[in-house]
Amino acid sequence: MDLPRIRRTLDEQAGVISRHQVLLAGGSPADIARLVRRREWVRLLPGVLLDHTGEPTWLQRAWAGVVFHSPAALGGRSALRAALGPGWRHHRDDDPIEIAVPQRRHMDPQPGYAISRRSDFAGRVQWNASPPRIRIEHAGLDVAAAAESEFELIAVLADLCQTRRTTAPRLLGALAERGKVRHRAWLSGILGDVAAGSCSVLEQGYLDRVERAHGLPVGRRQTPVAVGGRGCRRDVEYDAIVVELDGRLFHDSAGARDVDLDRDLVTAVEGKDAVRLGWGQVFDRPCWTARQVALLLHRRGWLGVPLPCHPGCDVASTGVGDAPGAPYAPVDRPGRWVV
Repeated sequence: MDLPRIRRTLDEQAGVISRHQVLLAGGSPADIARLVRRREWVRLLPGVLLDHTGEPTWLQRAWAGVVFHSPAALGGRSALRAALGPGWRHHRDDDPIEIAVPQRRHMDPQPGYAISRRSDFAGRVQWNASPPRIRIEHAGLDVAAAAESEFELIAVLADLCQTRRTTAPRLLGALAERGKVRHRAWLSGILGDVAAGSCSVLEQGYLDRVERAHGLPVGRRQTPVAVGGRGCRRDVEYDAIVVELDGRLFHDSAGARDVDLDRDLVTAVEGKDAVRLGWGQVFDRPCWTARQVALLLHRRGWLGVPLPCHPGCDVASTGVGDAPGAPYAPVDRPGRWVV
């Protein structure tokens, strides 16, 4: 038995080795049985062994899944966990480990593992990774496309770009390589906004989901304003309220942030309320956001009543931060609203 070769394999695979790999290194079934009997190795999966008897780590379980299902690679959230480390917030280590295999492979999943079959398997695997995994761009798109809500989809892309391990243009390139993709147009819009530094998707979302859906006054769009000698535009402006839509998915430069603060200061000097909204307010909780904007409008003289967009709409609540479902109580203020 070639012990140095076996040790190298164990070192490369976080202490995991397959029966087939032992046999290739000159070992025998009797050698394996002896090491297991001595409790030097234990079986993690059929034909897959670990070189200690303690609790296996997530990385060791991941290697075991890849080795057992070989040819295979980590996919989805597991691929991103392997690439980004244990701190990535969209993954729990006690979740089933996702294994990607070629389309024609048919294996029953082992407990603690989930299998996805891919027709594009070979070209999208990063074989030199440890363990092999679907490339970060394709794994990220898989996770985003499977998200249960639009805000969760945005959060996955935001956090992925924030790691600096990939970029919006690279994600767009990966998206273009794919055939059928759930939410393709919407994904393209989000990533296109990020790549271009704009927030048109967010602006349209505010118009459709917050303003129109709840019967709020129609604000003026892209109103020009001078800020410190520079020409800027306000995203949405009502008579006494300015709504700025911040579509940046991750930390921006200090200079860009400084310009935003200047613009908010000028708005305040003009005697207007400055409100800055992001993806969460528009796509995750648009009804709650509409309620808050309506309260601001009432304080500035609007006499209208916001409309619920569906029977359980949060706009029917009242006050800042109230729980959904509380009765709505518009502020009774005299005056006329003009936009």
